[in-house]
Amino acid sequence: MARRDFSASRIPGFATVAILVFCALYAPIVILVAYSFNVGDSIAIWEGFSFRWYPIAWNNEQVREVTMRSLTVATIAALIATTVATLAALGTTRRRKTRGQTFIYLMINQPLMVPEIVTAVALLIFFASIKVATGYQGLAYLIAAHTAFCIPFAYLPIRARLEGMDTTLETAAADLYATHWQTFRFVTLPLLMPGIIAGLMLAFVTSLDDVVITLFVKSAGQDTLPTYMLAKIRRSVSAEVNAISTLLLLLTVVLLTAFFLLTRKRE
Repeated sequence: MARRDFSASRIPGFATVAILVFCALYAPIVILVAYSFNVGDSIAIWEGFSFRWYPIAWNNEQVREVTMRSLTVATIAALIATTVATLAALGTTRRRKTRGQTFIYLMINQPLMVPEIVTAVALLIFFASIKVATGYQGLAYLIAAHTAFCIPFAYLPIRARLEGMDTTLETAAADLYATHWQTFRFVTLPLLMPGIIAGLMLAFVTSLDDVVITLFVKSAGQDTLPTYMLAKIRRSVSAEVNAISTLLLLLTVVLLTAFFLLTRKRE
Protein backbone atom coordinates (compact mmCIF):
# COMPACT_ATOMS: atom_id res chain seq x y z
CA MET A 1 0.00 0.00 0.00
CA ALA A 2 1.22 3.49 -0.82
CA ARG A 3 2.10 5.61 2.20
CA ARG A 4 -0.09 8.65 2.65
CA ASP A 5 1.51 11.74 4.15
CA PHE A 6 -0.29 13.37 7.05
CA SER A 7 -2.30 16.45 6.14
CA ALA A 8 -4.30 18.49 8.63
CA SER A 9 -6.76 19.43 5.90
CA ARG A 10 -7.99 15.81 5.85
CA ILE A 11 -9.18 16.02 9.47
CA PRO A 12 -13.02 16.11 9.58
CA GLY A 13 -14.28 19.60 10.27
CA PHE A 14 -10.92 21.27 9.55
CA ALA A 15 -12.28 23.47 6.75
CA THR A 16 -15.26 24.58 8.86
CA VAL A 17 -13.08 25.56 11.80
CA ALA A 18 -10.65 27.37 9.50
CA ILE A 19 -13.48 29.39 7.92
CA LEU A 20 -14.91 30.31 11.32
CA VAL A 21 -11.50 31.41 12.59
CA PHE A 22 -10.85 33.58 9.53
CA CYS A 23 -14.32 35.13 9.87
CA ALA A 24 -13.71 35.91 13.54
CA LEU A 25 -10.36 37.50 12.69
CA TYR A 26 -11.25 39.53 9.61
CA ALA A 27 -15.01 40.20 9.75
CA PRO A 28 -14.60 43.06 12.30
CA ILE A 29 -11.90 44.63 10.10
CA VAL A 30 -14.10 44.38 7.00
CA ILE A 31 -17.01 45.99 8.90
CA LEU A 32 -14.74 48.80 10.15
CA VAL A 33 -13.51 49.56 6.62
CA ALA A 34 -17.05 49.41 5.22
CA TYR A 35 -18.46 51.84 7.80
CA SER A 36 -15.64 54.30 7.16
CA PHE A 37 -17.54 55.02 3.92
CA ASN A 38 -20.87 55.52 5.68
CA VAL A 39 -22.45 58.87 4.83
CA GLY A 40 -24.05 59.20 8.28
CA ASP A 41 -22.64 59.67 11.76
CA SER A 42 -23.77 56.27 13.00
CA ILE A 43 -21.35 53.36 13.19
CA ALA A 44 -24.20 50.83 13.41
CA ILE A 45 -26.70 52.01 10.79
CA TRP A 46 -25.73 52.16 7.11
CA GLU A 47 -27.05 55.38 5.55
CA GLY A 48 -25.28 55.38 2.20
CA PHE A 49 -21.86 55.44 0.58
CA SER A 50 -19.62 58.49 0.88
CA PHE A 51 -15.97 59.54 1.22
CA ARG A 52 -16.91 62.46 3.50
CA TRP A 53 -15.09 61.18 6.60
CA TYR A 54 -11.68 61.03 4.92
CA PRO A 55 -11.52 64.79 4.14
CA ILE A 56 -12.91 65.49 7.63
CA ALA A 57 -10.12 63.42 9.20
CA TRP A 58 -7.51 65.02 6.93
CA ASN A 59 -8.66 68.56 7.77
CA ASN A 60 -8.64 67.84 11.52
CA GLU A 61 -5.61 69.77 12.81
CA GLN A 62 -5.29 67.56 15.88
CA VAL A 63 -5.26 64.40 13.75
CA ARG A 64 -2.50 65.84 11.56
CA GLU A 65 -0.49 66.80 14.65
CA VAL A 66 -0.65 63.37 16.31
CA THR A 67 -0.03 61.66 12.96
CA MET A 68 3.16 63.64 12.40
CA ARG A 69 4.25 62.89 15.96
CA SER A 70 3.58 59.17 15.45
CA LEU A 71 5.51 59.12 12.18
CA THR A 72 8.42 61.03 13.74
CA VAL A 73 8.66 58.73 16.76
CA ALA A 74 8.24 55.57 14.65
CA THR A 75 10.82 56.64 12.06
CA ILE A 76 13.53 57.63 14.55
CA ALA A 77 12.88 54.63 16.80
CA ALA A 78 12.91 52.23 13.84
CA LEU A 79 16.19 53.63 12.49
CA ILE A 80 17.94 53.42 15.86
CA ALA A 81 16.48 50.00 16.67
CA THR A 82 17.50 48.63 13.26
CA THR A 83 21.06 49.94 13.63
CA VAL A 84 21.40 48.34 17.08
CA ALA A 85 19.74 45.14 15.88
CA THR A 86 22.12 44.90 12.91
CA LEU A 87 25.15 45.22 15.17
CA ALA A 88 23.67 42.67 17.58
CA ALA A 89 22.92 40.24 14.75
CA LEU A 90 26.47 40.55 13.41
CA GLY A 91 27.89 40.06 16.89
CA THR A 92 25.85 36.91 17.53
CA THR A 93 26.18 35.22 14.13
CA ARG A 94 29.57 36.24 12.72
CA ARG A 95 31.59 34.77 15.57
CA ARG A 96 32.48 31.41 17.02
CA LYS A 97 29.83 29.82 19.18
CA THR A 98 30.63 30.34 22.83
CA ARG A 99 29.09 29.39 26.13
CA GLY A 100 26.30 31.72 27.12
CA GLN A 101 25.31 32.54 23.54
CA THR A 102 21.79 31.25 24.15
CA PHE A 103 21.54 33.61 27.12
CA ILE A 104 22.50 36.49 24.81
CA TYR A 105 19.69 35.54 22.40
CA LEU A 106 17.31 35.39 25.35
CA MET A 107 18.25 38.86 26.56
CA ILE A 108 17.90 40.42 23.10
CA ASN A 109 14.48 38.84 22.56
CA GLN A 110 13.31 39.46 26.14
CA PRO A 111 10.75 42.19 25.22
CA LEU A 112 8.99 39.65 22.98
CA MET A 113 8.47 37.18 25.83
CA VAL A 114 7.70 39.52 28.71
CA PRO A 115 4.13 40.94 28.81
CA GLU A 116 4.10 44.41 27.29
CA ILE A 117 2.51 45.90 30.41
CA VAL A 118 5.54 44.77 32.45
CA THR A 119 7.92 46.45 30.01
CA ALA A 120 5.77 49.58 30.08
CA VAL A 121 5.79 49.80 33.89
CA ALA A 122 9.56 49.22 33.98
CA LEU A 123 10.15 51.98 31.42
CA LEU A 124 7.79 54.29 33.30
CA ILE A 125 9.74 53.87 36.55
CA PHE A 126 13.10 54.23 34.79
CA PHE A 127 12.20 57.38 32.84
CA ALA A 128 10.28 58.93 35.73
CA SER A 129 13.45 58.97 37.84
CA ILE A 130 15.33 60.63 34.97
CA LYS A 131 12.56 63.23 34.53
CA VAL A 132 12.72 64.10 38.21
CA ALA A 133 16.52 64.38 38.13
CA THR A 134 16.78 66.40 34.91
CA GLY A 135 13.44 68.17 34.61
CA TYR A 136 13.36 67.31 30.91
CA GLN A 137 9.92 66.26 29.65
CA GLY A 138 10.55 66.04 25.89
CA LEU A 139 9.76 63.46 23.25
CA ALA A 140 13.12 61.71 23.62
CA TYR A 141 11.73 59.45 26.36
CA LEU A 142 9.02 58.14 24.06
CA ILE A 143 11.53 57.57 21.26
CA ALA A 144 13.89 55.74 23.63
CA ALA A 145 11.06 53.55 24.96
CA HIS A 146 9.88 52.63 21.44
CA THR A 147 13.46 51.93 20.40
CA ALA A 148 14.02 49.52 23.28
CA PHE A 149 10.78 47.70 22.50
CA CYS A 150 11.41 47.52 18.72
CA ILE A 151 14.97 46.15 18.79
CA PRO A 152 13.97 42.44 18.93
CA PHE A 153 11.44 42.96 16.12
CA ALA A 154 14.22 44.30 13.90
CA TYR A 155 16.73 41.74 15.16
CA LEU A 156 14.79 38.62 14.12
CA PRO A 157 14.66 39.16 10.32
CA ILE A 158 18.23 40.51 10.25
CA ARG A 159 19.58 37.52 12.14
CA ALA A 160 17.55 35.13 9.98
CA ARG A 161 19.03 36.74 6.87
CA LEU A 162 22.57 36.44 8.23
CA GLU A 163 22.12 32.78 9.18
CA GLY A 164 20.81 32.03 5.68
CA MET A 165 23.70 33.75 3.91
CA ASP A 166 26.53 31.72 2.42
CA THR A 167 29.83 32.82 3.95
CA THR A 168 31.79 31.75 0.89
CA LEU A 169 31.88 35.26 -0.58
CA GLU A 170 33.04 36.75 2.72
CA THR A 171 35.78 34.13 2.95
CA ALA A 172 36.80 34.84 -0.64
CA ALA A 173 37.02 38.57 0.10
CA ALA A 174 39.29 37.85 3.07
CA ASP A 175 41.45 35.61 0.88
CA LEU A 176 41.82 38.54 -1.52
CA TYR A 177 43.26 40.66 1.32
CA ALA A 178 40.12 42.72 1.94
CA THR A 179 39.96 44.28 5.38
CA HIS A 180 37.11 43.50 7.76
CA TRP A 181 35.50 46.84 6.92
CA GLN A 182 35.84 46.30 3.16
CA THR A 183 34.35 42.82 3.45
CA PHE A 184 31.42 44.15 5.42
CA ARG A 185 30.83 47.16 3.17
CA PHE A 186 31.11 45.48 -0.23
CA VAL A 187 30.01 41.90 0.52
CA THR A 188 28.10 41.43 3.76
CA LEU A 189 26.07 44.65 3.77
CA PRO A 190 24.65 44.36 0.21
CA LEU A 191 23.63 40.75 0.87
CA LEU A 192 22.18 41.69 4.26
CA MET A 193 20.26 44.73 3.01
CA PRO A 194 16.91 42.93 2.38
CA GLY A 195 16.95 41.72 6.00
CA ILE A 196 17.83 45.20 7.27
CA ILE A 197 14.99 46.79 5.27
CA ALA A 198 12.59 44.11 6.49
CA GLY A 199 13.65 44.69 10.10
CA LEU A 200 13.28 48.45 9.64
CA MET A 201 9.73 48.10 8.32
CA LEU A 202 8.74 45.66 11.06
CA ALA A 203 10.13 47.98 13.76
CA PHE A 204 8.38 50.96 12.16
CA VAL A 205 4.98 49.22 12.13
CA THR A 206 5.46 48.00 15.71
CA SER A 207 6.27 51.51 16.94
CA LEU A 208 3.49 53.14 14.91
CA ASP A 209 0.83 50.79 16.34
CA ASP A 210 2.01 50.77 19.96
CA VAL A 211 -0.45 51.90 22.63
CA VAL A 212 0.51 50.41 26.01
CA ILE A 213 4.10 51.65 26.25
CA THR A 214 3.13 55.02 24.81
CA LEU A 215 0.38 55.50 27.41
CA PHE A 216 2.80 54.79 30.27
CA VAL A 217 5.80 56.81 29.02
CA LYS A 218 4.37 59.86 27.25
CA SER A 219 4.07 63.24 28.95
CA ALA A 220 1.12 65.62 28.65
CA GLY A 221 0.51 66.77 25.11
CA GLN A 222 2.49 63.91 23.53
CA ASP A 223 -0.37 61.81 22.21
CA THR A 224 0.39 59.61 19.22
CA LEU A 225 -2.24 58.57 16.67
CA PRO A 226 -3.19 55.30 18.46
CA THR A 227 -3.52 56.97 21.88
CA TYR A 228 -5.49 59.84 20.34
CA MET A 229 -7.89 57.35 18.75
CA LEU A 230 -8.24 55.49 22.06
CA ALA A 231 -9.11 58.71 23.89
CA LYS A 232 -11.59 59.68 21.18
CA ILE A 233 -13.30 56.28 21.29
CA ARG A 234 -13.71 56.58 25.06
CA ARG A 235 -15.79 59.73 24.52
CA SER A 236 -17.72 58.69 21.41
CA VAL A 237 -17.20 56.45 18.41
CA SER A 238 -17.55 58.21 15.06
CA ALA A 239 -17.01 57.26 11.45
CA GLU A 240 -13.99 59.62 11.49
CA VAL A 241 -12.19 57.09 13.71
CA ASN A 242 -13.13 54.38 11.21
CA ALA A 243 -11.57 56.42 8.40
CA ILE A 244 -8.35 56.97 10.37
CA SER A 245 -8.24 53.26 11.26
CA THR A 246 -8.69 52.31 7.60
CA LEU A 247 -5.78 54.51 6.50
CA LEU A 248 -3.60 53.12 9.28
CA LEU A 249 -4.60 49.60 8.24
CA LEU A 250 -3.71 50.36 4.61
CA LEU A 251 -0.26 51.63 5.60
CA THR A 252 0.35 48.55 7.75
CA VAL A 253 -0.75 46.17 4.97
CA VAL A 254 1.55 47.89 2.45
CA LEU A 255 4.56 47.65 4.78
CA LEU A 256 3.87 44.05 5.79
CA THR A 257 3.42 43.06 2.13
CA ALA A 258 6.79 44.62 1.34
CA PHE A 259 8.23 42.79 4.37
CA PHE A 260 6.90 39.47 3.03
CA LEU A 261 8.28 40.10 -0.46
CA LEU A 262 11.71 40.96 0.95
CA THR A 263 11.97 37.99 3.31
CA ARG A 264 10.44 35.21 1.22
CA LYS A 265 12.79 32.60 -0.15
CA ARG A 266 13.46 32.92 -3.82
CA GLU A 267 13.36 29.73 -5.83
